Amino acid sequence: MKKENKKVAVLIPCYNESKTIEKVVKDYQKVLPEADIYVYDNNSKDHTDEIAQKAGAIVRYEYKQGKGNVIRSMFRQIDADCYLMIDGDDTYPAENAREMCDLILSGKADMVVGDRLSSTYFTENKRPFHNFGNRIVRLLINRLFKNDVKDIMTGYRAFSYEFVKGFPVLSKGFEIETEMTIHAVDKNFKIVEVPVTYRDRPEGSVSKLNTYSDGFKVLKTIATLFKEYKPMGFFGLLSFLLAIISLIFIIPPFKEYFDTGLVMKVPSLIVGCFIILTAILMLVCGIILQVIVKKNKQEYELYLNTLPKREQE
Repeated sequence: MKKENKKVAVLIPCYNESKTIEKVVKDYQKVLPEADIYVYDNNSKDHTDEIAQKAGAIVRYEYKQGKGNVIRSMFRQIDADCYLMIDGDDTYPAENAREMCDLILSGKADMVVGDRLSSTYFTENKRPFHNFGNRIVRLLINRLFKNDVKDIMTGYRAFSYEFVKGFPVLSKGFEIETEMTIHAVDKNFKIVEVPVTYRDRPEGSVSKLNTYSDGFKVLKTIATLFKEYKPMGFFGLLSFLLAIISLIFIIPPFKEYFDTGLVMKVPSLIVGCFIILTAILMLVCGIILQVIVKKNKQEYELYLNTLPKREQE
C-alpha cells in the first residue's frame, strides 16, 4: 500500500478554544489535506464545537472533564496509521506536521515528540513557573528512567497505531503527557524528537493549566509511575533511607553496651529494630514487584503481537 493511502488522524482536544480553533483546523488542513481532523470538545461553553465544525473538523464530545479523559476516548474510538495530537490554542506550528507524520508512517518512530524546549519555549512562554516546572519534570524523568527526552510535557506529538492501541490511559488531566513519555521509554518504543517553534497564546486566549495544582499532579504522577514501573528502584530507595534512620536509633545503644556492658536506651533499640525490619520488608517488596513488572512487560510484548497489523509500504 502506498503511503498516500494511509490514514492520518489529527487529534485536537479542546476546552473553550473559540479564539483559536478555526485557525488551528485550517492550518492543519493545508499541510495535511489527506488527514481527518477530529476536534473533541470537552464541555466548552464558548461554542468551540460549532466553530470547529464550520471550519471542516469532525467534532465529537467527551463529557468527563480533563485532557486525559479526552485522549482516552480519542485513542479508543479512532483507527488510523498515524495519529497527530495537537492543542487547540494555536501555540504549535503546523509546518512540522508533515515531517512528524512521515517519521511515523515510515516506521522510523512509534512516538514523535514536538520539542519546544530546545527552541523558543523559554523565550515565548510568559509564565516563569511553567518554565521552571518543565525543567524539573525533565530532570526527574530522565534521571529516574535513564533517558534523555528533551520535552516531557509537550502536547505536540505523533503516534503509531501500535502505540495508541497499546497505551493504557490512566491519567485524567494534564499529566497525561508525562504518562505517555514514561510509557514509551519503559516499553522501548522508538522515540524521535523534532524541534518545533513555540508561540505563546494569542491575546484573549487563556491557558487551562493551573501552575500549582496541575504541577503538583504531574509530580505525583511521576512518583506513582516510578513506583509502578521501577518498583525495585522505588522500594530500594525507601529501604536505604529507612536503614539509615534505623542506624540513628541503634548505634547509641550498641555503643553504650560496648562501653559499659549495659543497655539503658532500650526504647531506642526497639524502635531501631522495627525500622530495620521495615527496611528489609521494603527491599523484599521491591524484589517481588520487579519480577511482576518484568512478567507484565513480557505479556505486553505478546499483546502487541495480537494487534491487527496495519499494512506497510
